[in-house]
Order: sequence, then structure tokens, then C-alpha cells
Amino acid sequence: MSGGAILGAVSQLWRYPASSLAGERLDAISVGLKTVDGDRLFGLVDASDGEIARPDREARWHKVPLIRTRLSQHRRLEVAVPGGGWLPAPDPESNRAVSAFLGFDAEIRPFGAENAAPSYAGPLTEARYAKAPIHLLTTASLSRLKALHPEGTPDPRRFRPNIVVDMDTVEGAFPETEWIGRKLAVGDLELTVSEPCRRCGFTIIAQGGFGDEPGFDTDPGILRNLVRHNAHNLGVYCTVDRPARIEIGAPMRFLPGG
Repeated sequence: MSGGAILGAVSQLWRYPASSLAGERLDAISVGLKTVDGDRLFGLVDASDGEIARPDREARWHKVPLIRTRLSQHRRLEVAVPGGGWLPAPDPESNRAVSAFLGFDAEIRPFGAENAAPSYAGPLTEARYAKAPIHLLTTASLSRLKALHPEGTPDPRRFRPNIVVDMDTVEGAFPETEWIGRKLAVGDLELTVSEPCRRCGFTIIAQGGFGDEPGFDTDPGILRNLVRHNAHNLGVYCTVDRPARIEIGAPMRFLPGG
């Protein structure tokens, strides 16, 4: 990798095997031209009508981000509701556990037949939206939000990035929002910053802690300050110019001509 001065280094890497459920924090991710390997393969739906979960719009879905997810070494989805153990999904047992937790009948379904196990014969669902392959967020932008909203907790989990880059604060700025059209190298991964990430009501929802990570409360001030000070945005979407596997600690630079 060549280019300019190091802007920062990767501090967190995430994928989200099931849309709207809690993400899986990893030490390394493999990024293809279209997506992170293992990202957003499944959706959660209302079993009565197939409506996909909308935590950003409906209170009945607000507990969905408390459901943990991971992919097994055989690339099978596993989920765990608070207080419960890991269960394979889609599966009747995990659907019962999720339904009991939410208080209504819900099911986890694959996004398309290509994401279903060979033995799966149940219904499929479709993603609500398709965005760029990578969502990148810097700690500089999180620091800016914290400065604007000192009583808030701008935890990366509110914003569901794939890559979090630790970089110095830029006074008065959400720096990556100003990088639209620029090219970045993150380790061996090469990206083009394509658009700002417009935030929704998901960002204000409380989430519980897992392990040694504390939870945080519902906070409308998070979104209110982004609307007021950064045109509703935080972080950026990127397209992939050169796929690669990246690890924690990978440096980020601007590429020449970018």
C-alpha cells in the first residue's frame, strides 16, 4: 500500500449477520467487491405477515438490537436472546426464543436462497435496502458528536459501522463527511468514499451490554444533534476498488489522486 500520511488506524471491525440484530465484533474481516463476508445474510420478520423488522420506526421492534448474532465456523447463523444461550437459526427453537423475547411471533429468514442452508425449506425474505458495501466511521466524528452532546453516549454500536478508524479529533468537524469522492487505503483494502451515511431513528435506541461492553440508554439527542450539525449524517458509505482482508490496527491513508 502506498499513499500519503497515515490518518488513523482500525480500532473496530464489525459484520451484521442478521439485519437489525446486534453485530458481531471481529479481529479481521474479508471485504469483497460487493459486501463484507458474512454481512447481512438474514432478516427478522413478523411471522404473521412477513413484515421485516423496523426498529427505527416501530417500538415493538426496539428490543431487536439486544439479540446477539454470530456465524459459526461452518458459516451457520447462531443467535442468543438476553439470558439465553446460543441457538442455531433459522430454526423453530430460536424462533420461539426470539418470539417470547419480543412478545409476538417472529421468525429469522434468509435473504434469498443463496444464504439459506441446503437443508432449509422455509420461507425467504428480502432486505429493506441495499447500500454501498462498506460503512466507515471515525472516532474523530464520534468525538465531535460527544462535544456537541456531552451527556450522550455516541457508541459505535448505535451506528452499525463495518470499520471504525481511530484518528485524531478534527476541531469542529465530522471529517469523513468531507471526503466524498476521495480514495482511501485501509491496509490492503482500497475504497472510494461514495456518500454520507444518513442516520435514522435506530441511533437513539437503548442497547444492552455484552460481556465487558456497557450498554447505553435511549437518547433522542444523538439524532437531534446530527440533524442540526451534520445534515442528518454520521460516517460514510464506501465502494470497494480493491478487495482485501483487513485486521485491527490496519492503517488508513488517502490514496494518490484521491
